[in-house]
Amino acid sequence: MVGMQLVVILALLEYLVMTFYVGQARNKYEIKAPATTGHPAFERMFRVQQNMLEQLIVFIPALLIFCRRVSPRWGIILGLLFLIARPLHAIGYVRDPEQRVYGAALTGVVNGILVIGSLIGLVVAL
Repeated sequence: MVGMQLVVILALLEYLVMTFYVGQARNKYEIKAPATTGHPAFERMFRVQQNMLEQLIVFIPALLIFCRRVSPRWGIILGLLFLIARPLHAIGYVRDPEQRVYGAALTGVVNGILVIGSLIGLVVAL
Protein backbone atom coordinates (compact mmCIF):
# COMPACT_ATOMS: atom_id res chain seq x y z
CA MET A 1 0.00 0.00 0.00
CA VAL A 2 3.03 2.29 0.21
CA GLY A 3 2.94 2.70 -3.57
CA MET A 4 -0.69 3.81 -3.48
CA GLN A 5 0.06 6.24 -0.65
CA LEU A 6 2.99 7.64 -2.62
CA VAL A 7 0.72 8.22 -5.63
CA VAL A 8 -1.77 10.11 -3.42
CA ILE A 9 0.99 12.29 -1.96
CA LEU A 10 2.39 13.02 -5.44
CA ALA A 11 -1.08 14.00 -6.65
CA LEU A 12 -1.41 16.37 -3.70
CA LEU A 13 2.03 17.82 -4.47
CA GLU A 14 0.93 18.42 -8.07
CA TYR A 15 -2.05 20.31 -6.71
CA LEU A 16 0.19 22.40 -4.43
CA VAL A 17 2.45 23.26 -7.37
CA MET A 18 -0.59 24.39 -9.36
CA THR A 19 -1.71 26.48 -6.38
CA PHE A 20 1.73 28.11 -6.28
CA TYR A 21 1.48 28.98 -9.98
CA VAL A 22 -1.93 30.54 -9.43
CA GLY A 23 -0.41 32.74 -6.73
CA GLN A 24 2.38 33.77 -9.07
CA ALA A 25 -0.11 34.58 -11.82
CA ARG A 26 -2.25 36.54 -9.35
CA ASN A 27 0.79 38.69 -8.50
CA LYS A 28 2.03 39.00 -12.09
CA TYR A 29 -1.33 40.13 -13.46
CA GLU A 30 -2.28 42.09 -10.33
CA ILE A 31 -5.46 40.16 -9.63
CA LYS A 32 -6.43 41.07 -6.09
CA ALA A 33 -8.14 38.43 -3.95
CA PRO A 34 -10.95 37.42 -3.91
CA ALA A 35 -11.23 38.13 -7.67
CA THR A 36 -10.97 35.10 -9.94
CA THR A 37 -11.25 36.94 -13.23
CA GLY A 38 -9.06 39.45 -14.98
CA HIS A 39 -6.19 38.62 -17.30
CA PRO A 40 -6.91 35.56 -19.51
CA ALA A 41 -3.58 33.91 -18.56
CA PHE A 42 -4.51 34.15 -14.87
CA GLU A 43 -7.99 32.77 -15.55
CA ARG A 44 -6.56 29.75 -17.37
CA MET A 45 -4.12 29.02 -14.55
CA PHE A 46 -6.91 29.41 -11.99
CA ARG A 47 -9.11 26.98 -13.96
CA VAL A 48 -6.26 24.46 -14.10
CA GLN A 49 -5.99 24.55 -10.31
CA GLN A 50 -9.75 24.31 -9.81
CA ASN A 51 -10.05 21.45 -12.29
CA MET A 52 -7.29 19.58 -10.46
CA LEU A 53 -9.20 19.98 -7.21
CA GLU A 54 -12.39 18.74 -8.90
CA GLN A 55 -10.57 15.66 -10.20
CA LEU A 56 -8.86 14.92 -6.88
CA ILE A 57 -12.26 14.64 -5.21
CA VAL A 58 -13.00 11.66 -7.47
CA PHE A 59 -9.46 10.29 -7.79
CA ILE A 60 -8.35 9.86 -4.18
CA PRO A 61 -11.27 7.89 -2.73
CA ALA A 62 -11.65 5.85 -5.92
CA LEU A 63 -7.93 5.00 -5.88
CA LEU A 64 -8.07 3.94 -2.22
CA ILE A 65 -11.06 1.67 -2.76
CA PHE A 66 -9.71 0.30 -6.05
CA CYS A 67 -6.36 -0.62 -4.46
CA ARG A 68 -8.11 -2.32 -1.54
CA ARG A 69 -10.85 -4.18 -3.43
CA VAL A 70 -9.48 -4.74 -6.94
CA SER A 71 -5.72 -4.53 -7.40
CA PRO A 72 -3.01 -2.45 -5.73
CA ARG A 73 -0.73 -2.92 -8.74
CA TRP A 74 -3.32 -1.72 -11.27
CA GLY A 75 -4.38 1.05 -8.93
CA ILE A 76 -0.81 2.32 -8.79
CA ILE A 77 -0.48 2.10 -12.58
CA LEU A 78 -3.72 4.06 -13.01
CA GLY A 79 -2.52 6.52 -10.39
CA LEU A 80 0.71 7.09 -12.31
CA LEU A 81 -1.33 7.74 -15.46
CA PHE A 82 -3.33 10.32 -13.50
CA LEU A 83 -0.06 11.97 -12.42
CA ILE A 84 0.96 12.20 -16.10
CA ALA A 85 -2.47 13.37 -17.29
CA ARG A 86 -2.74 16.36 -14.95
CA PRO A 87 0.39 18.20 -16.17
CA LEU A 88 -0.62 17.41 -19.76
CA HIS A 89 -3.96 19.04 -19.03
CA ALA A 90 -2.34 22.00 -17.27
CA ILE A 91 0.27 22.74 -19.92
CA GLY A 92 -2.25 22.40 -22.71
CA TYR A 93 -4.86 24.55 -20.98
CA VAL A 94 -2.42 27.36 -20.13
CA ARG A 95 -1.08 27.47 -23.70
CA ASP A 96 -4.47 27.19 -25.40
CA PRO A 97 -7.66 25.88 -23.76
CA GLU A 98 -8.34 23.70 -26.80
CA GLN A 99 -5.11 21.77 -26.11
CA ARG A 100 -6.35 20.50 -22.74
CA VAL A 101 -8.19 17.64 -24.45
CA TYR A 102 -5.54 14.92 -24.14
CA GLY A 103 -4.88 15.46 -20.46
CA ALA A 104 -8.58 15.84 -19.71
CA ALA A 105 -9.45 12.69 -21.65
CA LEU A 106 -6.75 10.61 -19.93
CA THR A 107 -7.89 11.91 -16.54
CA GLY A 108 -11.48 11.00 -17.36
CA VAL A 109 -10.55 7.49 -18.46
CA VAL A 110 -8.42 6.89 -15.35
CA ASN A 111 -11.07 8.20 -12.97
CA GLY A 112 -13.78 6.26 -14.80
CA ILE A 113 -11.87 2.99 -14.50
CA LEU A 114 -11.12 3.64 -10.83
CA VAL A 115 -14.76 4.45 -9.98
CA ILE A 116 -16.32 1.60 -11.96
CA GLY A 117 -13.66 -0.85 -10.82
CA SER A 118 -14.19 0.20 -7.20
CA LEU A 119 -17.94 -0.26 -7.51
CA ILE A 120 -17.49 -3.72 -8.99
CA GLY A 121 -14.95 -4.61 -6.30
CA LEU A 122 -17.34 -3.51 -3.56
CA VAL A 123 -20.30 -5.39 -5.05
CA VAL A 124 -18.24 -8.57 -5.35
CA ALA A 125 -17.15 -8.19 -1.72
CA LEU A 126 -20.77 -8.14 -0.53
